[in-house]
Amino acid sequence: MTTDERMEKMEGQLARVRWVNRCLIACIVLVLAVWFILNTLGPETAWAGSSAKEIRANKFVLQDENGKSCASLCLDNGWPFLLLGDENGKARVLLMATKEGSLLSLRDESGNPSVGLVVRKDGPVLQMEDKNGKTRAGLGVSNIGPTLSLFDETGKTRANLSVAKDGPGLMLFDEKGKSRTELGVRKDVPCLVLRDENGPPRSIVGTGGKRRVNIRGQAGQVLGLENRPGGG
Repeated sequence: MTTDERMEKMEGQLARVRWVNRCLIACIVLVLAVWFILNTLGPETAWAGSSAKEIRANKFVLQDENGKSCASLCLDNGWPFLLLGDENGKARVLLMATKEGSLLSLRDESGNPSVGLVVRKDGPVLQMEDKNGKTRAGLGVSNIGPTLSLFDETGKTRANLSVAKDGPGLMLFDEKGKSRTELGVRKDVPCLVLRDENGPPRSIVGTGGKRRVNIRGQAGQVLGLENRPGGG
């Protein structure tokens, strides 16, 4: 890429940033203006001279000086929906409330989801997607505890870090999505489990009062067992 092409790309990115900033500033100014009028004059004085006590509509659209829509507030299947767009008409920010929970979606310049935050009855979930629309990272908090999951380009889970009531745990998966390595601490006792491609554990290392090494064959039979004092 030449210097001129880099400069042109940077100017385009700056233009898009300025457009989004103008839309956000316009929204903030509108909200502050309404707040100032209502708090200075009071709702009754603000609406004096008019028989209307409230504004009712199915949709609100915010436009710039050129008539382009950059934000809208409407109902989607009966639920409130806020959309902020860029100068190309692509949706960049979506905020929605539904029966299942609330949703915040941040999108790239093509309008594809990049970051999503969902709050449901069982807890919040944060998801990050790549340019191909594949989820690559997810962070959630449930009744069990927090969980961080990392995914490859095919969408398969490759790493999982969680903290449960009985302790933290780390799981590593192969390209087929099978667990191959597990590391955890349960009730202050660390344990490492290594599995083969078929799933059965092949090596188990744990420490407690004694350090324990358990090596197994393909059928799960014990091939070697060693117990040593924890400090040995």
